Amino acid sequence: MTTTDASGAGPTWAIIAGGGTAGHVLPGLAVGRELVRRGHDPASIHFVGAERGIEVRLVPEAGFGLTVLPGRGIERTVSLQNVVAVLGLVSALWKAIVLVRRRRPAVVLALGGFASAACAIAAVLWRVPLVVADQNARAGAANKLVARFAAASAVPFEETDLPKAVVTGNPVREEILAVGADRDRAGARAELGLPEDRTVVVAFAGSLGSRRLNTALYGAVERWADRDDLAVHHVIGSRDWEDRPDLARGAGLGDGAGEGGAAEGATGLVYQPVRYQDRMDLVLAAADLAVCRAGGTTVAELAVVGVPAVLVPLPIATRDHQTANAGPLVRAGAAVLVADDELDTDRLVAEVERLLGGGGGGLTAMGAAARSVGRPDAAAAVADLVERAASGERGGSGGR
Repeated sequence: MTTTDASGAGPTWAIIAGGGTAGHVLPGLAVGRELVRRGHDPASIHFVGAERGIEVRLVPEAGFGLTVLPGRGIERTVSLQNVVAVLGLVSALWKAIVLVRRRRPAVVLALGGFASAACAIAAVLWRVPLVVADQNARAGAANKLVARFAAASAVPFEETDLPKAVVTGNPVREEILAVGADRDRAGARAELGLPEDRTVVVAFAGSLGSRRLNTALYGAVERWADRDDLAVHHVIGSRDWEDRPDLARGAGLGDGAGEGGAAEGATGLVYQPVRYQDRMDLVLAAADLAVCRAGGTTVAELAVVGVPAVLVPLPIATRDHQTANAGPLVRAGAAVLVADDELDTDRLVAEVERLLGGGGGGLTAMGAAARSVGRPDAAAAVADLVERAASGERGGSGGR
């Protein structure tokens, strides 16, 4: 168990537990910052995550203390790795029990993942009030396990299947909320090196990326090579970055090619491949259309900013939750859904060109539809539940 107290030692008011992926960590950080805005000392809000997770970087950068637990998730197959994983989970549980006993928080917020489950179980054992927050339309296994003991479950959608559910929406980062409140499309494009006067398509699929999405997009870029009305910002991801084709290495597309490719005066398509993108606020502010997966955080951010999308759910997502996540945007007319096994260059080109063919008015209407289902107040709503649980209240208004 490793602890980093970025904000110094002191009494712990809340433990926010969960991690492994940005989808768990970012909503937790949004709630943590909302609690600080309400007057809670940052040093009194302590995060617990996984030693392999992205929280190792993101949480200290945000100014919160962090404890990381050993272990990893269990795969859905019989394997030696699962034996090692179970041993790790037992170790994580024991360390979480010690941690919660030592810190004696007023409340624990569980976001999902094995580190979250360990802290939630510890909270139950030590009679610490527990709030569960899920990011998806279909709850994860860890949250389903512990939610029966929670004072309340914060959920993004009515259909999320947890007990004591209160529909709060999925908390979104401050920088994304700022884009939704005052979108500076021209300024974001200038910072990214994208043209102000073109239609901008952005494509992304998390830090690792998606080979299926990348392959389809490479083909689309080749077909769009002569278009002088279009720019593509492509976040390839670390997994496929070294294997990217020549067109993503600055060759084959003339003035518009290359990482961070020049925008002004480019002839033909402006194509901008990047390995990773820390400034998703700029990407969403610059975008006219997104092509991406349908993780809970991604869907929430698209809705808050008002970005139309072609959503390609991850096919191996637990309980197909990404397809369920996409549902509200699709039903609102803010997105189109393409199954992963149906995505190729032909389908991607057809969907994008159909949406662009409607002119700016079509995309504008889709953006407005996205904002109609956005929940910019989600972090505040979850923080309300956390404060009520800490004060001894159970449940909350707005439930189903």
